[in-house]
Amino acid sequence: MNGIERISRRLIADAEAEIAALNAETEETCAAIRAEYQEKAQQAYEKRMQEGTRACEQRLERYASAAELEAKKSILAFKQELVTKIFDAAATWLTKLPRKDYVRFLARQAAAAANCGEEELIFNGKDAADLGKTVAKAANELLEKRGVAGNLTVSEETRDIPGGVIVRMGDIEVNCAVDMLVQMSRSDLSAQVAELLFT
Repeated sequence: MNGIERISRRLIADAEAEIAALNAETEETCAAIRAEYQEKAQQAYEKRMQEGTRACEQRLERYASAAELEAKKSILAFKQELVTKIFDAAATWLTKLPRKDYVRFLARQAAAAANCGEEELIFNGKDAADLGKTVAKAANELLEKRGVAGNLTVSEETRDIPGGVIVRMGDIEVNCAVDMLVQMSRSDLSAQVAELLFT
């Protein structure tokens, strides 16, 4: 082998060794970069996952709170509806009392509402015809027991009320219709009714 070939081979061998060293160094650098970015990517992924998990948990908590609030509102509305039905049933029950008890009830209401004993009693059409005079007589007896002249009379006017009586003197009226009496009692009795229903 001549000198040029030896030099060429040595140069080629040196170049190949240098290339191999550069390749190894490049591969090592690439591997380090890959590892570094793989770590950063894993950290970013974990951070995103934690943020996403937190966001989902917060959203679920909000939904759960909203659902709980809606459930409470629904339950409250249901309870109020039941209480209303109870009071409506009470008004209906009063109008369906046995005649004797209903007359006594109306007479007590009329006597309690009368001031001077000269008032008119206004009923619905049915009650006016069926028991108006009987109620007026019983209410007058109650007034006389209190020492008030009992001159209550049945008005020819009737009103569209479910039952009960309206006591009128001139322009002043005391509404003792059963629905009005029940409504006035509702604010005092609602809590007790609810307690009986829901405890």
